[in-house]
Order: sequence, then C-alpha cells, then structure tokens
Amino acid sequence: MNKRIIILVVFLISSLLYAEKPTYVGAKRCKKCHEGVQNKEVYEKWQHALHAGAFKTLKAKGQEKNPKCLVCHVTGFNDGGYSIGARNAADFEGVQCEACHGKGSFYLKKHTMKDIELAVNNGLLFPIDVTCTKCHNKDSPSFKGFNYAEAVKVITHRYRSSY
Repeated sequence: MNKRIIILVVFLISSLLYAEKPTYVGAKRCKKCHEGVQNKEVYEKWQHALHAGAFKTLKAKGQEKNPKCLVCHVTGFNDGGYSIGARNAADFEGVQCEACHGKGSFYLKKHTMKDIELAVNNGLLFPIDVTCTKCHNKDSPSFKGFNYAEAVKVITHRYRSSY
C-alpha cells in the first residue's frame, strides 16, 4: 500500500513540474485571424499604433539593451518572449497582442477563439487598467500621466460585439 502511495505522489509531483505552460507566439500568429476588413482590421490597427513601434523608440534612444526599458517596450521580456540576442527576438519587438491579452499558445487556435469562454479558460485576457499601469506609471522616464478611460479609446480594437 505504501509503495502505491509513493508512486502516486511521485507521479503527481512530476506531472505538476512538467505540465505544459502557455508560451508567447508573437503578433504574426495573431495576424492570421485578425487582419483584413472581414476581421475588423485588428492587426492593422495595432500595426499603426504606438505600441507596435515601442521597441523602435528604444533603439532611437540607444536603450535597446536596457532591461528596465525592455520590460515595457517588448513582449514577454525574459519570460519566453523577447530575449536580448535571441534568434527570434524580432518576433517579440514592441508591445504586441500578448502583452495585453496573455500568452497565446493555448487560445490561438481558431476553434478556441470562436468560443470566447473557452478562449478565456485557455488564457485569453481582457486588459484592465492594471494591465496598462504596469508600464504607464511614474517609474517610466517619459510618464506624463495616464488616464485609462481615454487611453482605451485610442487603442480599442474590438473584434466582436459580444465582449
């Protein structure tokens, strides 16, 4: 009996340690379903917004390797997204979809995204003021105040009217 319990405990612990975790996929993967008129041009709206060019702002100031800046100017810094010098670093430059909506590997499939409850259960987040104020705050050297209600109007890109 004790042997069975030990085996069960070892199995459960190893399952927890090696459970699959969501990962960043990058805006190009989101683009597949969120571009074009039929999809409310969500990708295009982001592409022309300041968030998309956040990394370029750092480069222009010579700060593209400053970890304090990268946390807010790239997606997933040192968390499975952007890493300085990584081969795929360019895939995560700028404040991309997942910076606000969460790591996408579990919810990016079309059948998951068609069911908003399923997407949320698989990690899709809807940003709230705290999501934004992680970066838009007094710790930022360019902070000039932040009004969430006004900022949301500028970046809104509702895909469906159901949420």
